[in-house]
Amino acid sequence: MSVTTSPVYGLLAEFDTPAALVAAARRTHAEGYRKLDTFSPFPIEEAWEAIGHHDRRMSFIVLMGGIIGGLGGYGLEYWVHAMAYPINVAGKPLNSWPQFIPVTFEMTILIAALSAVIGMIVLNGLPMPYHPVFNVPRFEHASRDKFFLLVESTDPKFDRQRTLEFLKRLDASEVNEVEP
Repeated sequence: MSVTTSPVYGLLAEFDTPAALVAAARRTHAEGYRKLDTFSPFPIEEAWEAIGHHDRRMSFIVLMGGIIGGLGGYGLEYWVHAMAYPINVAGKPLNSWPQFIPVTFEMTILIAALSAVIGMIVLNGLPMPYHPVFNVPRFEHASRDKFFLLVESTDPKFDRQRTLEFLKRLDASEVNEVEP
């Protein structure tokens, strides 16, 4: 494959086994590349860890959704029973927190679950009907039997020729340029 001077989205290396992909991802991350992504027919947790992704944003989003849901549920119950319609039944206090537990719990779960779904959609950049790797003809094997490692050109260490040579040394079966 020849390297041209036209702009590229990145370089895509193809591997035959998940173990080869994980090893290549580890070496690429150790070499200093940080704008990496892996593609495979099934999830490979080791590959995600190998490229240095330790994203905790989803946990935070779900936690905040749960807290907001719990406070919202309790606040709604308190407002209804103590402020909007204060009816004293059998001498019970207006702010009887034990009776608020089911609604508080259910609102916590509901809002946390909705936060998880919305957060997943937003953080994954969905809907994304197009990605530049779709320009590589061999990429259709990513959903069947091949494993791919992408080094994006926005990576500070990316140099077209040196990165191409580095990826070839990783025993990739093929390395392709990804057009934007």
